[in-house]
Amino acid sequence: MISRMQFMALALLGLASASPNILDSLRGQTITAVLGGLDLTAEAACACKLLLNSYSDMILFPTSANYTAETKLFWDIRSDLSPACIFQPDKADEVADGIKILSGCDAQFAVRGGGHMNYPGSNNIDGGVLITLNKLNSYKVENDTIDVGPGMTWYDVYAALDPHGRIAIGGRLKTIGVPGLTLIGGVHYFINKYGFAMDNVVSYDIVLGNGTQVTANDTTNQDLFWALKGGANNFGLVTKFTLKTYSIPLISTTIQTFNESGIYDLVKATCDLASLDDADPIAAGSIITIQYNATTKAASGSILGVQEGISNPPSQFANFSAIPGPIKLNNVTTLKQWGSDKVTPNQMFRVMFSHKTIVPDADRLYSIYQAWRAAVDQIADVQGLYPTFVMNTVAAGAARVGQTNGIGNVWGLKVEPTIWWQFSTGWDLAQDDLRVTAWSRQLTEHLHGINRKLGLARDHIYMGDAGEWQDPFASFPEANVERMRAIRSAYDPSGTFSRLNWGGFKLGF
Repeated sequence: MISRMQFMALALLGLASASPNILDSLRGQTITAVLGGLDLTAEAACACKLLLNSYSDMILFPTSANYTAETKLFWDIRSDLSPACIFQPDKADEVADGIKILSGCDAQFAVRGGGHMNYPGSNNIDGGVLITLNKLNSYKVENDTIDVGPGMTWYDVYAALDPHGRIAIGGRLKTIGVPGLTLIGGVHYFINKYGFAMDNVVSYDIVLGNGTQVTANDTTNQDLFWALKGGANNFGLVTKFTLKTYSIPLISTTIQTFNESGIYDLVKATCDLASLDDADPIAAGSIITIQYNATTKAASGSILGVQEGISNPPSQFANFSAIPGPIKLNNVTTLKQWGSDKVTPNQMFRVMFSHKTIVPDADRLYSIYQAWRAAVDQIADVQGLYPTFVMNTVAAGAARVGQTNGIGNVWGLKVEPTIWWQFSTGWDLAQDDLRVTAWSRQLTEHLHGINRKLGLARDHIYMGDAGEWQDPFASFPEANVERMRAIRSAYDPSGTFSRLNWGGFKLGF
């Protein structure tokens, strides 16, 4: 018996043999695979046909051997969709040709870098074309920069720089991809001194919506250069990032865990870390989380801390070290070695993020934690529930870099310490998607509303911590958003990366 996916492929291949005139007559109509009920548009068929004609060894269809594996190279199970075909280029020229074909066919498409963005549709698509960037993974190390392909993970970057005793400012976990994190801003351990990942890009090679390839840096296409610093996937597809690197051959690390009795002190130490703002800062940052088991009612906290240079234990985390806890592991190592086991495995669960910003206030942040914990109990019956409370510290120095480097970024952050508090919720079943989303959204907005009344809230929304129901661009300065829209109109007048590549956080109109 022919499977649903096989029938979809046969329908697509049948259209691929049709004449251009037939394809033109079908454009805008929907072709339904009768047996499976799957929809295949003429636009998608047009694009897959032309891509197959030009790049037969780079196209996967639903019946292809590797199709299923490629549609599951995502962190969040909710991103597992069924594209009409998958295009796997390995050169920038092929990307450019592919975008030209997609634009010419008016076909919807998605782009996958590392596959970590847990916004359904941001990096995969049902019935359209998926462009995967895995094969664009070449790099070139220069004296103080590195050219990086968008198919690389941040661990790949750290491994490439390790023999040179240098690092780049990128992701904190091994499996996070270069393009997604860099284009949305990018949080690294060392943002307090060196700024965000976006602040450390010195040049982008980018394919525009009409297939044209351009370079954007501080002397060429300067407006696009600025817009790409936090503007996400609204302007084109980046095929090369040139990143600053820093001579940091060794780092000092700490891994600490805390019992429930130490959680308030953990929150207080987090506020202290965010508030550090020395004239000559030591680069240091962390991943700070609190886990809660709704079945056993047990809570525990943890910190993964990293500091530049040699300090054992790392001096910037002394406030955490003073808190009693079962695990206190300090080490001096390299960023490559540190990152080798910091994996976020794909396909573990469905994932929902929700996030807001607050100025450091230990009592209020602890109250947020307590409210979250009580609210988790209300959805304790959700199968596979895996709730985590996250606190990301953003020192004043992180914002200062973007205001003093002569380039800036689209965020326009005020130079002040903040903490991005976040609910990260995992679960098993699609039937609970709406329930978990509504729960997370309502709780986040309620607590943020209280913070506003107390004068502690800030508006900034970071795309990497946000839920798909949030609008990060609404938290940017209005003048910056209008400028980005003007830049988008100039570089992508046909709206290829707005109408056709619609997933992810978009500027709107």
